[in-house]
Amino acid sequence: MSKASVSGLFSYPIKSFGGFALSISAVERRGLRHDRRWMLVDANGLFMTQRTDRRLALFRTAIDEDCIRVSNPSGEWRHVPLDPSGVARTVQVWKDRCDAVQVSDDLDAWFSACLDQPCSLVYMPDDSVRATNAEFTQPGDIVGFADAFPILVISEASLESLNSKLDKSLPMNRFRPNIVVSGWGPHEEDGFSELHVGGLVLRAAKQCGRCSVTATNQETGEVGVEPLRTLATYRQSGNNVQFGAYFVPESAGRIEVGQSIELSK
Repeated sequence: MSKASVSGLFSYPIKSFGGFALSISAVERRGLRHDRRWMLVDANGLFMTQRTDRRLALFRTAIDEDCIRVSNPSGEWRHVPLDPSGVARTVQVWKDRCDAVQVSDDLDAWFSACLDQPCSLVYMPDDSVRATNAEFTQPGDIVGFADAFPILVISEASLESLNSKLDKSLPMNRFRPNIVVSGWGPHEEDGFSELHVGGLVLRAAKQCGRCSVTATNQETGEVGVEPLRTLATYRQSGNNVQFGAYFVPESAGRIEVGQSIELSK
């Protein structure tokens, strides 16, 4: 195995929306700073996702000094405050119910008009605690509005291996990783107990079981059968196909593209 390093960093501030690349990021207990701290919920407070509305893939985000900028599929922009202080409410992500704040009535009206249904943009404040799955993590581990765990790591070689089996190559954004690594072989991310990046320690949780979002073109919203059909031929485990691995930060720190990664099995 050659020397491994961080080759890409990606944040997705609003759950299921398009993300953006970073050269450097603070890392908090919930994951990369700002990652999945906002999300849309329906009229019942249930999280919205590309699984049920593929149009979410067409919303774009970017970060400014004091806000997140978000654009709808028509290219219209709105600004989302980094530390909103709206009305407190309880929202649901999968089976978890957690505390959040409603960001603003104006943004709710805009998103509702964009998606032709009542919805609200909510934010997870620092004092909201959503625990990770205790079967795979430790007491005190927390996560934002991500599906299950704070950080998803994928090797460049894992995607290269998959693409060698496909008729048409897919980009990494189909898998929505936080950290992309060069220098590992295919799926080596599955086998490490810890990653050390500078002073940052990331503890392994579990492999990532993939869903239908990977079959959604993140540029057009079109849905196909790949990569799930091909992954099922060589990455099937139980009822899921596996691609990438989840990790949990041991403490706060920072990470930067180009940093070397030391491993612990």
